Amino acid sequence: MERTFLKVHGSGNTFYLYNSNNENEFDWPSLTKWLCLKDNDGGADGLLLVLPSTIADAKMRVINADGSEASMCGNGLRTVARFVCEKLGKYEAIIETMKANLHVRNEASIFGTIPTYAVEISPVSFELNSLPMKYKNQTVIRHQIIEEFSPTIKFTAVSVPNPHLIGIVDAQYIEDASHQQQLSEFLNSENEFCMDGVNVSYVYPMKNDTIFVRTFERGVGFTNACGTAMTASALVSKLNGLVDTDLITVYNPGGFVKCEVKQNNGEYQLTLIGNATVTAEYTIEINDNQYKILNRKDTEEQKQYEKCIELVKKETSSFSA
Repeated sequence: MERTFLKVHGSGNTFYLYNSNNENEFDWPSLTKWLCLKDNDGGADGLLLVLPSTIADAKMRVINADGSEASMCGNGLRTVARFVCEKLGKYEAIIETMKANLHVRNEASIFGTIPTYAVEISPVSFELNSLPMKYKNQTVIRHQIIEEFSPTIKFTAVSVPNPHLIGIVDAQYIEDASHQQQLSEFLNSENEFCMDGVNVSYVYPMKNDTIFVRTFERGVGFTNACGTAMTASALVSKLNGLVDTDLITVYNPGGFVKCEVKQNNGEYQLTLIGNATVTAEYTIEINDNQYKILNRKDTEEQKQYEKCIELVKKETSSFSA
């Protein structure tokens, strides 16, 4: 049988997007592992499923490149938001995710004519059991040196709802990714701290309203960007006085986003604003667990996004690898 898939990205975080009325239509882990093979037309970071919902405009499921399932994906949600809003002819919608029903909306472009969407990132918790994570007898880790990880880097653990460990670093840790890679691989293998693994981000403060974030994503590895990681990094930066504005620019290897961080009666209100780019449409033949790309039709949208990439390279040339 033949099916149509879109190849999409948010901040260079690339996915295949598939719309189905049947949540059990295919073996999603098997299909995703095949789609994400690097030598298979460039691969991807995962598969986004757009499904019917009885409590929202649509439901999103996120299958990682290794076949595991993530509870949320901010970059992916923006592309799903665009797909759903355009399909329904709406400017805003509610998308059901594993942990919450999230508000999404069409936004003014962040650069040129790039299609841009704003998505709610929720819920937020600093409780270690929400990641889950264990460290001595602590219930939270907030801007704290953990000797087992590094004698100098201050870390914060937070779920949004994906689990994140955020380290505030000097430029040297952005220029050389080896320390981040070693720690990330340790925390995503069998260890005593993060039994289900964790996304590890290193954050370099650039200006009072700008940060740079690089993320090692659980189930994927280093990615061009991770939406929930960028939002969590913006939150941690704001809470620790590294930035002093509600709207924070977050540069990453794949581009940039805007993250809005607000607090209302003790509740954090987080919004991720960025591109929702469609690069190609694929026709794929699926027979049992055998797959084959039959056709690919490229769009013109990536050409506009490449101009955004050039801006990021210019702004971060002094320290990013």
